[in-house]
Amino acid sequence: MRSIFDRIGGSGNGSITVRIGWIGCGVMGTSMVGHLLENGHTVRVFTRTRAKAASVLEKGADWAENPREAAEGTDAVVSIVGFPEDVESVHLGHAGTLTATRLPPILIDMTTSDPGLAIRLHAAASERGVAAIDAPVSGGDVGARNGTLSIMIGGDAAAVEIARPLFEACGGTIVHQGGPGAGQKTKIVNQILVAASMIGACEAILFAGRAGLDPRTVLKSVVTGAAGSWTLSNLVPRMLDGDFEPGFFIDHFVKDLGIAVREARGTGLELPGLEMAERFYFEAKAEGLGSKGTQALLLLLEGRQPDEGQTTGEK
Repeated sequence: MRSIFDRIGGSGNGSITVRIGWIGCGVMGTSMVGHLLENGHTVRVFTRTRAKAASVLEKGADWAENPREAAEGTDAVVSIVGFPEDVESVHLGHAGTLTATRLPPILIDMTTSDPGLAIRLHAAASERGVAAIDAPVSGGDVGARNGTLSIMIGGDAAAVEIARPLFEACGGTIVHQGGPGAGQKTKIVNQILVAASMIGACEAILFAGRAGLDPRTVLKSVVTGAAGSWTLSNLVPRMLDGDFEPGFFIDHFVKDLGIAVREARGTGLELPGLEMAERFYFEAKAEGLGSKGTQALLLLLEGRQPDEGQTTGEK
């Protein structure tokens, strides 16, 4: 089975371009569309708020009025939206991609979503004679801008290889994890790790400040040691700058952690660290921080600290 990208050698430099339907121009999706356009592909986009697609429309993307129109007659259609219900709507809804008359051979969902939905979407696509791939990403706005996202892929191996050049335009680490749903399950692993590292980072910053240390100087010592992580390198500097704007929304992380907790319990696992992180982020959302980046957890934990000189045991 040849890649639909073979016609341009996967480089985007040939005279024949690949036609891609794209649904979702959020924090990451906009940059990803930009990379595809830079690689010479044609992209037809749909997003609920047209203004969010303004920058890619200016760069040459075409506009679609709904997901069906975005998918119609393309070589592949890709979605990266907010929630599982959005995934279901854009692909299985009354104007979803699978209602197109001329279906693309490959449907790719890059949203962090429910593994069960990924399996169901694969089955629905197969009934229409097309392949469906779940390919959630990690790396936030920085990874999307730099084209270095980690892409975790579930689906049939042949379809994954056909679409690999598309993934290579947007990501730096591209791993096929297994059959339908395997990409989403791998993203759950990723989010469990992220949740733990974020709590540790916030608590470390709070301790450094209370102990009379300069958190920026401390960061120089720990970021390259055994405690080093993506969170320390990318999000802690934002915290220290007072930048809590979203590279990834707390609203979406609450969704991700909820999926992770449900899936873990479905396998018979109790993961107290994960459940604690879910509780903290749910509380952050309840306090109005849902539209901030995940690093805004610091604000929640900071606001709950006793005044200096007090201890939680004092009355």
